Amino acid sequence: MGRFFALILILALAAGLFVAGLKQQWWPVPRHWNPFLPLHLEDPVTPVTRWKLRRLGDEPEACLAALRTAPEGSLDYLPLEGYTPVESCPLTNVVRVRSSQVGFNNSFVARCPLVAAWSLYERNLLQPLARARFGQPVAEVWHYGTFACRNIYHRQDDRRSDHATASALDVAALSLRDGTRISVRRHWDDEGDKGAFLHEAFDGACQFFGTALGPDYNAAHADHFHFGLRGFGICR
Repeated sequence: MGRFFALILILALAAGLFVAGLKQQWWPVPRHWNPFLPLHLEDPVTPVTRWKLRRLGDEPEACLAALRTAPEGSLDYLPLEGYTPVESCPLTNVVRVRSSQVGFNNSFVARCPLVAAWSLYERNLLQPLARARFGQPVAEVWHYGTFACRNIYHRQDDRRSDHATASALDVAALSLRDGTRISVRRHWDDEGDKGAFLHEAFDGACQFFGTALGPDYNAAHADHFHFGLRGFGICR
């Protein structure tokens, strides 16, 4: 129901802007509320943000332009030409991520919109949650990668996984600045701060990723969070 009203709000706002005219409107519409203006990663998050994110999948240059709006020093990446690392799994609109506000156990190749979504998630949700609960930021993220040329659950006759296009990141653990490690496998059911933090970080991911899957979804996700582009705010 909440997503329905958010969609109505976006459509109503878009209709109002169309009628008024972007250049001759009577009052300025903030960039983060204007669906016709490009995504800026440092802008506040609104219901329009997800719509702007989804648009980037078909607009590689616009996506790279969005990445360039990340606050200075908060995103270290290298744009890549499209290529085919494995037959039948070509990669397009991709970048190699070396670090963001956090370090990673390994650099990774990902679809550009996934990197934009991660940057928004990290800046607006993950780090504020860590500071509020532990008084310090997340310093490092341990992941299982983004790319695997396969169908979902390796089923021969099923659809391709988001990983086949590097459109999903599997997060296994996070380390705080003081070295404290928080593991999805070990701490998801923890009744203290670590478990609460993981649940908050997972639940909030629905604002930024098309699909978020975790330990409560099935046994295949018992040790990581799957953050993918496909879908529209699915959290399981």
